[in-house]
Formats: sequence, structure tokens, C-alpha cells
Amino acid sequence: MSESLDEVRSDRHESTALPESTALPAPTAASLRDALLHHLRFTVGTTPERASAFDWRMAVSHTIRDRAVDPWFESVRRTEAEDRKRVHYLSMEFLIGRILEDAAINLGLRDTIDEVLDGFGLSFTEIAEGEPDAALGNGGLGRLAACYLESMATVGCPGYGYGLRYEHGLFEQSFENGRQVETPENWLATGNPWDFTRPETAYRVGFGGEVIEEGGRRIWVPRSRVLAAAHDTPVVGYGARWANTLRLWAAMPGAELFDLDRFNAGDFAAASEAEALARSLTRVLYPNDTTDGGKQLRLSQEYFLSSASVQDILARHLGAHDDLRRLPESVAIQMNDTHPAIAGPELIRLLVDEHGFGFDAAAGIATQVLGYTNHTLLPEALERWTVGLMRHVLPRHLEIIEGLDTQFVELQGERPDPVRLIGGDQVNMGDLAFAVSHKVNGVSALHTDLVRKDLFPVHDELHPGRIVNITNGITPRRWLKLANPALSELITDTIGSGWETDLDRLRGLEQHADDPGFQEAFGRTKRLAKVRFADWLAAEHDIEAPLDALFDAQVKRLHEYKRQLLNILWTIARYQRIKRDPGAGWVPRVKIFGGKAAPSYDTAKEIIRLINDVARIVNDDPETRDLLRVIYPPNYGVSMAQKLIPASDLSEQISTAGMEASGTGNMKFALNGALTIGTLDGANVEIREHVGAGNFFLFGLTTDEVAARRSEADHARTAIMASRPLQDVLQSVAEGAFSPDEPHRHGRLVDLMWNSDWFLVASDFDAYDSAQDEVDRAYRDSHHWQRMAILNIARMGHFSSDRSIREYMSRIWDIPAAL
Repeated sequence: MSESLDEVRSDRHESTALPESTALPAPTAASLRDALLHHLRFTVGTTPERASAFDWRMAVSHTIRDRAVDPWFESVRRTEAEDRKRVHYLSMEFLIGRILEDAAINLGLRDTIDEVLDGFGLSFTEIAEGEPDAALGNGGLGRLAACYLESMATVGCPGYGYGLRYEHGLFEQSFENGRQVETPENWLATGNPWDFTRPETAYRVGFGGEVIEEGGRRIWVPRSRVLAAAHDTPVVGYGARWANTLRLWAAMPGAELFDLDRFNAGDFAAASEAEALARSLTRVLYPNDTTDGGKQLRLSQEYFLSSASVQDILARHLGAHDDLRRLPESVAIQMNDTHPAIAGPELIRLLVDEHGFGFDAAAGIATQVLGYTNHTLLPEALERWTVGLMRHVLPRHLEIIEGLDTQFVELQGERPDPVRLIGGDQVNMGDLAFAVSHKVNGVSALHTDLVRKDLFPVHDELHPGRIVNITNGITPRRWLKLANPALSELITDTIGSGWETDLDRLRGLEQHADDPGFQEAFGRTKRLAKVRFADWLAAEHDIEAPLDALFDAQVKRLHEYKRQLLNILWTIARYQRIKRDPGAGWVPRVKIFGGKAAPSYDTAKEIIRLINDVARIVNDDPETRDLLRVIYPPNYGVSMAQKLIPASDLSEQISTAGMEASGTGNMKFALNGALTIGTLDGANVEIREHVGAGNFFLFGLTTDEVAARRSEADHARTAIMASRPLQDVLQSVAEGAFSPDEPHRHGRLVDLMWNSDWFLVASDFDAYDSAQDEVDRAYRDSHHWQRMAILNIARMGHFSSDRSIREYMSRIWDIPAAL
């Protein structure tokens, strides 16, 4: 069974704050210097004279980490002493990025530690650059989770983040002849100084086996069991007034789970089954699930996360309360997308099988506790597992899901298979997540409307008011104060401090938008950011980026609906126009792409290769290279984003309308003064409303128009035939102009454009082309452009993740702030 180890007490290490006598003294340069030298000697084992850059980073990290412990322990002490409700945020991804500099800023130590290191002839920035990004996520979903954890700590919302401690994470991306190549990401290769290992906090998690009847009770007897071992990272809010915990589970076989009898009998494979499973569970984020084995591992990962987390939550509750009926008073669990949806059946299983609750009572408690954030309308992202796979991996949970399905039918009548929890031999995880949650939220106003109308219309009718909207947000501490120090300093000098935790104060910049002096100062901050990014490109990737060009960026996960294909096809059209008339007064552009394609997503990988093929031809052409560059730095991640986003002038948010749930990259770019070219999709709609229609380059079909266009026969061919520029672009690609070594390399993409084009690249091409002309006209008038950019910054206060978290607290979690 997946019960807690007998000796485990979940929060034993956190039950009280540090005694006052052990509290660290107020940080001064002298005390931090002493602490740094102490760690260099006793933690790292070296001296300043012999220390390498790695040694210094580890010593600095431990020095900063020490300062996080007091607010962390004090927050736990207060939560327990005041019997406060806690939020538990379950997510398969936490794209937290580098921790060192972020922690130093939130603890108020950034300038002091910089002073200390300067005394040794060292740069804090350079030391922090050596920290690897934690490879715990892929894109917006994981970065949102990281922003929310930081904001929870900043606003004083007691909570835990629960995720998996992936050994290799997603993958490291490189390019060979323009093709994406995936290799393991080794972020843990040199150790993680932020990690507090909790060997006393571990839980058994079972898989497979059978369910038997015993004494009138259903008993699950798993075939394999592994241990979930806890690794904790403190998450300190801005100003260090509160700190929460990111708890990551690592899978371990456990000595007591090794079957010595089987091993001695010669059945080595069976004896090591738990060990093999454990090593697979937290090896890689998002294993390829196009195979049966990949699907089984993916489902097993999701259950491993959910089971360990729910067991930990119950153990913590029972450490303070005797009655599990009071669970909703002290616990809120938020499921970040469908990945942790099995947490609902797991909570019911534990309440029924191990704590003696009736099924209806257990299901009622689960629904009061659980909330579900939907992030997508894409059918392939709303997970569905076959009944056979669920029975093979989680037989008891399949019974519980069947019970929930029967319960809903009995209460509400028969429903068609697509809105049943089990229908057509599939377990529908989106419907399951809805069924076990008291609130379901979309992540932008448009997305939430589509969730109601298109995704869950039957559920919405049966459960009016369950679906709510909470538009996503980003933390201004990382995405402005840390990522763009020059702009942050200008903002503080202009409107004062306090905007870091009250982003609406940026409205004070509006009165300076027409001030030539302020525009010039803002321009200098943008130039500094461009220099920083260009220097990094040259040093790390041997890529040259002309600083006087318009930096035009599209960085996000590679997917057809995000339409990187539209961007690169338009780039080809611009290249052809420059070739025809190089003296036509073109605005120089650097087209910047970044992002990874899933290893099994062949079309996305073909688009990556086309982008790199176009880059090779365009960048080597002496007639055009001063007017157009295409760059695609590999392995896009948080740290690259912190350099690229502040340097960008134009933000490409060009997804097919109705397909992007929200986006958060659009918010980060706008907050840093990049203007948006985009469709009415996701949070673009709200960003445009806030910054003003005149400060946003809008194009493209609306959501309703997208649906109508798709219903038209031969819409792709019709759109292409109506656009001579697009015809010329597709013809050049088809003839191998950008792949002369293999002329037909991109024939499949051209064929998709002519004969399918589900994402309506052709239908929006001419409108996108016209919007890009507007971009050129605006950029030529530097004062006009600067004014637009400043107004974008000034009006982005709504998109703080602090606002998002406060809305979750009041509308879903029913929890007051501790601060």
C-alpha cells in the first residue's frame, strides 16, 4: 500500500522556529564576509587563495541560504501556532531558474554580498551566472508555478509547492545542421546547495497489483512499491517577511522494498523491479509518451507526485488535528493542470481505505479541498488514459473513478461519453479534475470563457459558478528588479520604491511618458540591456547581434498553434523584399527565436530546422545581413530569458486566436518595455485593454472567425492564392532556396500549408504583414516608440502574480494573509 512509513512524522524538522539564541545577527558586510569565509573553509573545504569559481559560488550560496532559514522557520512556527490554513500547490513543473541572485534580492542582501565579493576581486553577477538552471520545467506552466510560489511567500500565504526532483529534467537542446538534438540536462551534476534533504520524511507509493476483498473492505495489494523522499528548498518572499517550502520528491527503491528472497532465488529482474521503477520515475521530465511504456511511466510519475504529496498533507494535518473531517479548514490543494488530477482519487482512497470514511463522505471532503487550474483547450493536452492502462498501474484508483462516475450519473442523470469520467474506454482526466474540485479556474478572461462554452459546457450547466477566472501574473522581483536592474533603478529614481510589491504604482510613470529626458533615460536602459544580451550571445554562442537594430523576439515552446512558422515565413518575405530593393530605407531587424520542441513532435522540429536554415542563408548574405539577422540560441530557459526579454523591442505573441490559454511571456516583455504584435488570444486581450489599443500591434482573425474559417473548404489554398508574397515564400522554400544541400527538405511543411493549415498561418499572413509595416513606421519615430514602450510598462500593474495569488486566496482557497 502507499502508506506513510511507520517512523515518519512529516514536519518533525519544522515544528518550531530556531531558538532566539541561535538566530543569526543582522547582516552586515563584516558578518557576511565572516560567514562566507566560514563556508569556504568548512563547507567547501578550501581557502580564498585556492578557491575556484565553483567554490566561491557554493560558499556564497550557503551564506545566502543561511539567511533564509530564520524567516522560513519563523513562518512555519507562526502557521502552526496560529493554526493557519495552508495551500499545497501540486505541479509537474517548477521552472524556478537560478536561485542565488533571486534569494539575495528578496533577502535584501544583493548589494551587501556584492560589496563583500568585490573585496576579494570578485563579481557577484559573474558568480551567480555559474549556477545552473534547475531543470524542473518546460515553459509557461512551470514558470507560472515558480512565480506563484514566490508571490505566496511575498504576500504571506502559508503554503507548500509540491513537485518532482527530476534528475535530468526536460533535456538540453543543441543544434546539429539545424536539427534539434536532445541530450540529458545535468543540473544536479555539481550538487544543489539550496537542497535540504529530509530522510525522515518518506512515503511508500505503490503501483500495479490487485484489489482484494477482506472483511468487507477493498484492499489494494500493489505489485511494486517505491519510496518518495523529500527534498526541501526555502522560498523567501520579498523583504524576507515570510517564507514557504518547495518540496520535491525523489524516487528511491528503499532497502526494505528490495526482495532479497527473489534475488537469492535467481529472479534478479523481479527482485530489482522497485529499484528500476524508482530510477525511472524521477529521471526525466515528460518522457516520450507515444509508446505504451512511455504512457505508463508518465501516469506513474503523476501518481507518484500526487500520492507522496497527499500523504504528506494528511500526515501534517494529523500532527495537529485528530479529525480528518476538519481537513478543508486547514488544507487547500491546487492542481496545476491535469497532471496531478489523480490526487483526487488518491485522497479519497486514503480516507476510505486507511481512515474508515464512507465513499460519499470522502468524496465530499476531497471536493472541498481540491481546486483545478486549467491551462489548455488542446485535446492532446487534456490527458486521457486507457482503462486498461489505469487498471494495470492503479487498479484501486480505477475503482474509485468508476465510483465517482456512477455517483455523478445517479445525481445528475446520464451524460454522453465525452463528458463522463470514463467514456469510450478512456479515463478523461480533465473531467475527473473538474469533478473532484470545488473551483475550476481559467487563466485569462478569454480562456475562461472558452472553458465554459467549449471545454466544459455540460459541467458548467450542472455546476454553475464552479468555473472562475484568475488571469495569470508574473513576479516583478525576478522579471524586472533582477532581470533589468538599469530599468528598475530608473523606475525607483522616478516614482520611488514600493513598486516591487505594489506594481500598480508603475502608473506614476505615465506622466513621464512624453518627457524627452525620461525617454532618453529609458532608451539608455534598453541599450544597456541590448549590450548585455549581445555580449552574452557573442561569448556563449559566437553569434553577432547589431545593437542598432530592432530586436524582435519570439521565445516559447515550439508548437504549431504558437505559429513560429508564421514568423519565419514572414521573415523570408522580408528577406526577399530587401534583396529586391536593399536601399528602400528598411528598419534593421534582429529576429530572435528560442524554445524547445517535444522530442516526438516532428512538425515542430521541422519548423526549428527551417528557422535555422533560413538563419544560415540570411546571415551569410552580405547584401542583407546589416538589415536582417535571424538568430536562434539553443536551450532557451529562464536565465536566457532574463537577458533576452529586457533587450527586446518587439514581442511576438501571434498564436491562433482561441488556442493560447494565457501566456506569461507576453507579460514579461511588456513589463520590460517591449511592444506587442499579437492576436486577440489569451492574456493578449487583457494586456491590450490595459496598455491601450494604440500601444499594441493587433492583427489576425478572432476566435469566432477562426472557427468559421476552419469550416471553409480549401481555406488554406484560397488564402495562399490571395497572397502573392506568401506564394513567393512557399515557392522558394519548396525549391530549396534555404536548403540547397537537400532541396525538398521542407516539402512537408509546404504541403501542410497548402492542404491543411489548421492553425491558419496563411489566413493571417497578410494581416501580420500589414501589422509589421505598422511596427516599422512606429519604430522610425523614436519618440513615439519610446512613449508607447513607457506606457506599456506603466500600465502592467494588473499582471503581477501578487494580484493573482490574492485572487486565489479569496476566491478559491479561502485563506487570509499572514502578513
